[in-house]
Amino acid sequence: MRFDVTLQQRLEQRMILAPRMIQAMEILQLPLASLQERIDEEMVANPVIELRLNRPDEASESPAEAPADTAVPQGEGEQALVVQDEGGPEDFERLSQVVDRWETYFEDTASWRRRPVYDDIDPKTEATQNTPDDGQTLQEFLLDEWRLEDLDDRSRALGEVIIRNLDDNGYLRVVPEDLAGQVDPEATADEMEEALRRVQAVGPVGVAARDLTECLLLQLAADLVYGGGPGRLPPEAIEVRIIRDHLRDIEANRYPRVAAALGVTIDQVKQAIERIRRLNPKPGTAISPQRTPPILPDVRITWDEEVGEYVVSIEDGDTPELYISKAYRQMIKRRDLDEKTRTFVAKNIRSARWLMDAITQRRDTLRRVTESIVRFQRPFFDEGPEHIQPLKMQQVADDVRLHVGTISRAVADKYADTPWGIWPLRDFFMGGTETADGQEMSWDRVRVRLKAVVDAEDKKKPFSDEAIADHLRAEGIDVARRTVAKYREELGIPSSRRRREY
Repeated sequence: MRFDVTLQQRLEQRMILAPRMIQAMEILQLPLASLQERIDEEMVANPVIELRLNRPDEASESPAEAPADTAVPQGEGEQALVVQDEGGPEDFERLSQVVDRWETYFEDTASWRRRPVYDDIDPKTEATQNTPDDGQTLQEFLLDEWRLEDLDDRSRALGEVIIRNLDDNGYLRVVPEDLAGQVDPEATADEMEEALRRVQAVGPVGVAARDLTECLLLQLAADLVYGGGPGRLPPEAIEVRIIRDHLRDIEANRYPRVAAALGVTIDQVKQAIERIRRLNPKPGTAISPQRTPPILPDVRITWDEEVGEYVVSIEDGDTPELYISKAYRQMIKRRDLDEKTRTFVAKNIRSARWLMDAITQRRDTLRRVTESIVRFQRPFFDEGPEHIQPLKMQQVADDVRLHVGTISRAVADKYADTPWGIWPLRDFFMGGTETADGQEMSWDRVRVRLKAVVDAEDKKKPFSDEAIADHLRAEGIDVARRTVAKYREELGIPSSRRRREY
């Protein structure tokens, strides 16, 4: 066997994304709420980033009167979001002027805490800490209540392990006996059942139930529906029998079957169901409600009477105006600064500039893409949602001369405040079909017409999917039954059997 050592040269081209480009793409993809969180994180992690608080009595803080070495990128009629310094990272080593006053920005060399910008308020600290509290969780509430119970240490420990294993909706999804080993392997099933019963008594009624049936029965027994005091629940009551044996039939709208099984009329079944609907299937949310994140529109589209056009403005919300700390800009100029500190400061200044550049680029790209959408979807803005047009991202990409991937990132998870309400930007892109007269119609308009047909139907004899398709074809919209079924499910419309009213 022979081994040879050879040397070869090869020329090739590779596309490698620089960290700055990666960060720009990440910032572009963030919706407004996530952008604000990202900025908060950067302000905590990067000490050179400062907030600029504009005050009428502080001319030096106004973007219009920024220092000569500061650029203020802004759109027409908009307040600047980012204030940048001119030059690049390569300029740091060439800066030779020594300014000794930067030390006054710190209280002492140990804490490295910046002096407040004005009065006794540190705007950076205030911005990062001025966030709403998440509130008390269900487990925290129950543990507080549990500590007030008159119990021995063993019973208290068994109850605590049950409380800590409840989910956010208040259900105990594990077998109580399986939790005993976390406290005392010798704890009996009867002890765990007694602890579970006590936990169910201290929280919102229905909490610590093991399934939906038990949860609803606990609420019935607690006199949420009946009079006469807790625990006086007639076992033969229609509500009890429905919850215990016929929940699936009710879900499937099989009222006649339930009435026949219980030996009652359909009207009695409907009355019982109305009472059951007053119960809470997720009792844990009474203490720690499931918060839906608010929708913050990233862009606002309004009609300008003076120019006779729709105007796009970028919504910055509570996003702070950023700039690089003067203290650190002066620090980097010191000739006697040690290399380790210089490297640290230069790295953070470079990172801060990249972030501010990315935010500015996000604003510009989002504005261009939205203005293009307005041009293509002019019938929507003029006449309403029923007139939305088929539109592909490639059309917008060609219009603004950007890659289609950039368009996708720009509209991802972002919303526009339009004259017709708040709309996801991505919803302006959709396919379509041709009507009988050859005109293009977007799939969204098809959904609107489908919902209108269902709303107008006789609820005692609801339309099947095929009947809905026939109605749409009569309007000149050629769709298949499977397409109707798909869009009906997307709109959250039940099947004809479940829509039927008795």
